[in-house]
Amino acid sequence: MTLLSSLRIALAALRLNLMRSVLTMLGIIIGVASVITMIAVGSGAEARIADQINSLGSNLIVVVSGAITSGGVRLGFGTQMTLSEDDAQALQREVPEVLVAAPGVRGGAQIIYGNLNWSTVVFGTTPDFLAARDWDVAQGRPFEQADLDRAAKVALLGQTVATTLFGGADPVGQTIRVKKVPFTVIGVLARKGQSMQGQDQDDTLVMPLSTARNRVLGASEVNRRAVAAILVKMRAGADMRAAEAQIHGLLRQRHHLQPAQDDDFWVRNLSEVAQAQEASSRVLTLLLAAVASVSLVVGGIGIMNIMLVSVTERTREIGLRLAVGARGRDILGQFLIEALTLSLLGGLAGIAVGATASFAIGHWAHWQTDLRPMAILLAVGFAAAVGVFFGFYPARKASRLQPIEALRYE
Repeated sequence: MTLLSSLRIALAALRLNLMRSVLTMLGIIIGVASVITMIAVGSGAEARIADQINSLGSNLIVVVSGAITSGGVRLGFGTQMTLSEDDAQALQREVPEVLVAAPGVRGGAQIIYGNLNWSTVVFGTTPDFLAARDWDVAQGRPFEQADLDRAAKVALLGQTVATTLFGGADPVGQTIRVKKVPFTVIGVLARKGQSMQGQDQDDTLVMPLSTARNRVLGASEVNRRAVAAILVKMRAGADMRAAEAQIHGLLRQRHHLQPAQDDDFWVRNLSEVAQAQEASSRVLTLLLAAVASVSLVVGGIGIMNIMLVSVTERTREIGLRLAVGARGRDILGQFLIEALTLSLLGGLAGIAVGATASFAIGHWAHWQTDLRPMAILLAVGFAAAVGVFFGFYPARKASRLQPIEALRYE
């Protein structure tokens, strides 16, 4: 028997019991659709995390000022401004892997334009901030070193602030008030989206560090060059762990900390955070796919059950084929092809159902999904393997029947 004739016989046998065949395929359809949908949801979550990580800037290390203790209570990192602009300059000068180091201060402020107002985060920093964050200016221009030197009253708006205050109008060149101080909008930042903590990164206003310190947020009475944090961007291909250790050692040396003293700053390697979150998301995707694969195994058991019933019903037919010269491997191949046909037809239908479900989840539930060809191939390949695995025993049982006993079977 040729493969084509075996396939023709298999399709004819399945057509004779169409409803039973459809119900048998239903398990495979649900299994394949579940695997495709779960992988699409998990891959969408991975893609979203990757987008959020990329929005922070690549090869980024954040150094945050230390904690202050009041009444025996330690208030946490960032409550005492132990870092300074001089620290940022030293990092950029003495650590070879550092590309730029952007010091900054931040605080909240009410922004007013005409009869509209909006409360947002104000960030005072240096021109290196945009390079550290890989943040482009969508309209206008960034502020420059000259703006920093003369404490110019200029500002860059995030997309959320620009849309809220100006709608569809062009904000560049307009005058806004920040804590009653007039500022000229010189640019609008490109959209960044949400951070990994779910915060809107576009809800911000960026201005020169000197301007923020002198006119908006105020300066530290202890050290007028103090800053809350330093964003450190490393060079491409830099060893992040080694660079982190160098930054840590240099800052301890600059702050004159003894070996027994705790750090008065906090170094956070965002690359490690990114890798940890990506690994967690990948494990979640594999877990979802593994759970969905249980449906395929259940569908395979259904195929085995129906094939055993089919062998019992067609015992006389098998005996007749054997009597007229069919070999055992012909019978084995015929029933394996029937099982495989059930699996593949169910797999093709499952692809359509899974793709539809992925689209529906993305459209109606507003979850990001990512339907990948590899997931489709994996699901269909697993379905075919399930069909062969669970169809082998019934096919082998049919091929080992004795012609005389099969022909006498009632």
